[in-house]
Amino acid sequence: MKRNRSMIIAFAGPATLIFVATFIYPIIRTIVMSFFSIQEITDATDKWKFNGIGNYISLMETPLYRTSWINLFKIFIIGGVITLGASLLLAVILKSGVHGKRFFQAAIYLPNVISAVAMATMWIQYVFNSSYGFLTNLFKALHLDFLADVQWLDADHKFWALLISYCFGMIGHFMLIWVSGIERIGKDYYEAASIDGANKVGQLLYITLPLLKGIFRTNVIMWSISVSGFFIWSKLFSPISADTSTIVPMVYMYDKLFGAENTGDVVRDAGTAAAIGVMLCLFIVLVFTVVNRLIKDDDLEF
Repeated sequence: MKRNRSMIIAFAGPATLIFVATFIYPIIRTIVMSFFSIQEITDATDKWKFNGIGNYISLMETPLYRTSWINLFKIFIIGGVITLGASLLLAVILKSGVHGKRFFQAAIYLPNVISAVAMATMWIQYVFNSSYGFLTNLFKALHLDFLADVQWLDADHKFWALLISYCFGMIGHFMLIWVSGIERIGKDYYEAASIDGANKVGQLLYITLPLLKGIFRTNVIMWSISVSGFFIWSKLFSPISADTSTIVPMVYMYDKLFGAENTGDVVRDAGTAAAIGVMLCLFIVLVFTVVNRLIKDDDLEF
């Protein structure tokens, strides 16, 4: 027994130390930093000034920060419905026996292989451009001038352009997760349903969807993690300054941590940035808790 214990410590010890050093310690340090007034992230602890929950109060009183959370919730809810709904529909179609499903599956997933920077640049330059963009030329060809005249990159439409392009890039990722869930459902269920007279819609509603509860729960949690780290797309759609139509908490945290130009000065506030990080973490924990309480698949059997 002692020998086995020594072997466990020898193998698990280094991995545990690395995990604590790279994950646990940074999390604890970030939480502690959120209660202090800190200018530079590299400042020694003797330069930290205790601020209590002052950083959190200051954030909640800042209109731009509140706007960033409104944008995040809009991406989470509206984008989540679009992305998860479209990806589920495509997964069901691909698993229904359509010809060339491997090609279509690879084609739909392709945007996930391309860099997010390249994808965002493509949408901005070649899709939403008001002079020669794809949408402008398409609507002109269809003689829909009122749609061709839409300025997708102005303040009124930029958020929706951002949301559409982001959802397009994420559909393939979640489609594969849906496909993996559908593949583990036994064909016997569908054969029995067909014998009983159930059509494709009935099989989808009473077999596929109920047996995908666990996958749905996973996708919602994965979507919340993806949305909470939303950064690159926002910065590329508003590269010069924090635009109220595209700003999200991660961008606001970046500006606080590394400095944003304000009346000619560069202002850094690592303590406030740490508080934003903690709130984003709490957002994910809240989604995880709510989803696990509301969506249960313990009563389902495969």
